[in-house]
Amino acid sequence: MSGNPRLRERARAPTSDELQGVPWLWQLDEADRREALAHLSVGEALPGERICRTGAPSNYWFGVIDGLLKMSNDTREGGQITYTGVPPGAWFGEGTLLKGEVYRYNIEALRASRVAGLPSEVFKRLLDRSIPFNRFVMNQLNERLGQFIAAREIDRDNQPDVRVARSLASLFHPVLYPGVGQVLRITQQELAYLIGLSRQRVNQALNALQDARLIRVEYGGVRVLDLDGLRRHRVD
Repeated sequence: MSGNPRLRERARAPTSDELQGVPWLWQLDEADRREALAHLSVGEALPGERICRTGAPSNYWFGVIDGLLKMSNDTREGGQITYTGVPPGAWFGEGTLLKGEVYRYNIEALRASRVAGLPSEVFKRLLDRSIPFNRFVMNQLNERLGQFIAAREIDRDNQPDVRVARSLASLFHPVLYPGVGQVLRITQQELAYLIGLSRQRVNQALNALQDARLIRVEYGGVRVLDLDGLRRHRVD
């Protein structure tokens, strides 16, 4: 599974509980679902382990069963640009598979994570013959386009509280990340990595958003109370 030999060696068949969290699987007809089930695998990614690496061939479509990943790239100066977090319920990499390209980004586990993979040849066969699968993938691409446009707007905003609010809202996306629900299991340090702010500044922003009754900080995570409010949040 994937270009990471260590992760591939740890791959196994998914459990019935894990399969329940694969949203597109239950939209397929019986024959297509049987084929997908025969080829789906799950690997246990360790903290810091890369599932995808820039320049590696795209041979799987990936989904997050549990944990937290980040999508990033390396700069010419040796630094790193983080594009987005990838929480539970997310499926990613379809654009790269459709174009038959190598990966142009790294996907790294921020914590121990369970990642599912569907081989590219099965992904393409389902695209060729399954209308429900096509609709799911098209919807993913459309929602992801909107997400990245919003991410560009976040990057240009110099108000830290607004950046934290909008970045949090993006991680609660109900279509792209249906496994999150109302509570995102994330530490302040992990959120700081994703947003590009210090942990201390993220803590201040979270407290301000909690005072505004948009979120509630809980042990090991954040509960969203007003998703639309997070998306519209501004600082006067």
